[in-house]
Amino acid sequence: MRKLSRHHLLLVLFAFLSGSAMLLWPGQPLSPASASQQKEKAPLPPGKPLLWRDPGAVEKLDFVGGLAGRAKAPKAPFTFVEERLTGTNPKIRVTDANGVRWTAKFGSEVNAESFATRLLWAVGYFVEPAFFVPSGKIENLGKLTRAKDFVKPDGSFTDARFEMQREKGVQELDAEESWSWISNPFVGSKELNGLKVMLMLTSNWDNKDVRDVKRGSNTAIFRTPVKGGVEDRYLVTDWGGSMGKWGGFLSREKWDCKGFRSQTKDFVKAVRGDVIEFGYAGQHTDTFKNEIRVSDVRWLLQYLGRVSDEQLRTGLQASGATPEEVDCFTQALRERINQLKSRAQ
Repeated sequence: MRKLSRHHLLLVLFAFLSGSAMLLWPGQPLSPASASQQKEKAPLPPGKPLLWRDPGAVEKLDFVGGLAGRAKAPKAPFTFVEERLTGTNPKIRVTDANGVRWTAKFGSEVNAESFATRLLWAVGYFVEPAFFVPSGKIENLGKLTRAKDFVKPDGSFTDARFEMQREKGVQELDAEESWSWISNPFVGSKELNGLKVMLMLTSNWDNKDVRDVKRGSNTAIFRTPVKGGVEDRYLVTDWGGSMGKWGGFLSREKWDCKGFRSQTKDFVKAVRGDVIEFGYAGQHTDTFKNEIRVSDVRWLLQYLGRVSDEQLRTGLQASGATPEEVDCFTQALRERINQLKSRAQ
């Protein structure tokens, strides 16, 4: 074989180094940033699947503070971190006075999501802590795109939903790693059917899952380290399509009590044997609302049936509802719950 000249060897070495400028040599230590990123992304092993846990004394739960509690509500001043461009509504990540990181969401979903998550939490389902913030100011504001219509140049805003960043060490499995309503460890269980009833109770038409990943899945698994192991907590991550009208693209609404109330008479349609028929229409409607048993509803009412009108009212007020909306939604929700009671006897 013909030997390469010193000149040719230098050219080969230069080409190799040029094409490998972003690689780390064997044995070279990671930079602090790279090391922290690798540590953060280190996968947890699969844990015990959980969809629901006993909420305890439902009638004593605080619908103002919700899951996080009043003491952990967002505290001004808020400092800009970045704008998020995922989803259909404008979002900004901020930190508050306590150093807690929040995602501030603006637009038509903020009231519905703040309230629906409280109601789901009260009956034992996993949710992300969320608060309605009527007004505030974001300091050190960066350049905005979608959110510029909701946040003024001086950083001031009105009507935002602040969602708390998940706990340290928790890994979110979303998008392609999320779950489907028809394929998960709980298919046929009272807990899964109870969650479907809660979604229909709040008229949340946006029940997309992993089958809709190109449009954005609204299900996720929070892989959570706990004492003695890991829990895989299954949850619905977006409740913004709630508290309005269920239906198709042209008829559905969000946070619309007039529409919500108008459909209440069709919430429960009939009982056929041991199966309850609902009037709901959303995503994958036929496979979603079928096969919900009377016994599933009876189980759910052990918790939902203990939620008082006063709790509903305070939760609605904490979510930014007007006095008229508080009265309207409370009455309609009570009528729907009473329908469930009458059919599950």
